[in-house]
Amino acid sequence: MKVAIVCDDLVQSGGQERLVMAVCEIWPGAPLYTAYASKNWINICQQKKIDLRASFMQKLPLIEKLYRYYSPFMLHPLAFESFDFSGYDVVVSISSRFAHGVLTKPGTIHVCYMNSPGRMFWEASSYFDSESYGVLKTFKKFARPILSVPLSYLRLWDRTAAQKVDYFMANSRNAQRKIAKYYKRDSLVVYPFADIKDEMSDKCGVGNYFMVITRLQAWKRVDTAVEACTELNVPLKVIGEGPDLERLRGMAGPSIEFFGYVSDVRKKELLRCATALINTQKEDFGIVPVEAMAFGKPVIAYGQGGVLETVIPGMTGEFYNEQTAGSLSEVLQKFDRVRYNSDVCSFTARKFTKNNFTGRVKEFVNEVYLKSISAL
Repeated sequence: MKVAIVCDDLVQSGGQERLVMAVCEIWPGAPLYTAYASKNWINICQQKKIDLRASFMQKLPLIEKLYRYYSPFMLHPLAFESFDFSGYDVVVSISSRFAHGVLTKPGTIHVCYMNSPGRMFWEASSYFDSESYGVLKTFKKFARPILSVPLSYLRLWDRTAAQKVDYFMANSRNAQRKIAKYYKRDSLVVYPFADIKDEMSDKCGVGNYFMVITRLQAWKRVDTAVEACTELNVPLKVIGEGPDLERLRGMAGPSIEFFGYVSDVRKKELLRCATALINTQKEDFGIVPVEAMAFGKPVIAYGQGGVLETVIPGMTGEFYNEQTAGSLSEVLQKFDRVRYNSDVCSFTARKFTKNNFTGRVKEFVNEVYLKSISAL
């Protein structure tokens, strides 16, 4: 079985990129197609001996810094449709925007692992209203009217592209519902994985600080945690970098500490001794809460999206109902760490392992491939 792998892009370092690397491990030697990749990711792929194949977008000016702003110009659909998958039995795409838009011939099976249908296309209101940095900050009031035409086209393209996928996997039940709503397609839920190999036996105890671990983008609403902990004078350690960092620093009080980027080792040291993790964003899944629970840490989360599938209120954490500092403050003031059993938290995280993820993906792809052969 000859396999090709496709992903949106390789610029940031987060959960989706981790999934892409895991899929590459399932089929070593399979080429990895993407719209563009940063110099860092090009080096990583060279070190891992991954055959990385970028599109014409790799040659666009300042692609590493301006990649967000190329989206409305319809270059991504052209990039993915330009790839030739002749000679491949199976194409596996990992998509949250464009990668599922590749074109395959009748003899090639296309299996898409969908993290989420693109937020820019289908949730444009929340996407642009939360913009607080970059070019769109200045023109935020005009962004949606100006982009309404290209976004309408992209929604049409996205829906059409989804009909050409043979099989979908979804990263959560939440993503599964969106795939059904926007694409009218069925999908199999295969949960992502957390890096929890050693954490379950590596607990420090209860510290005196809360933690936020995420890329600092406005839509993730880290400002609600910064504001709440500043008002309550509660120690909060924030790990992550991103375009919203300076704004968050400007509103933070003395109890807030920003670490920026840290190594995995340092992140685990801090998380191991935290009181709890605060998860402020609405995501279709969200792997960081699972990582925290692997350390036996409860999670205080905005009660929407994927956390509803991972966090158990009263046992492994608590939810707050509104994405505001006030709603979070109410939970923080009542939060009692001793109520939550660290072993229960760790046990809950066990099903989100890398072996479970890669095993299920491989099993499903093999299953549909054999099904196609038997139908010939």
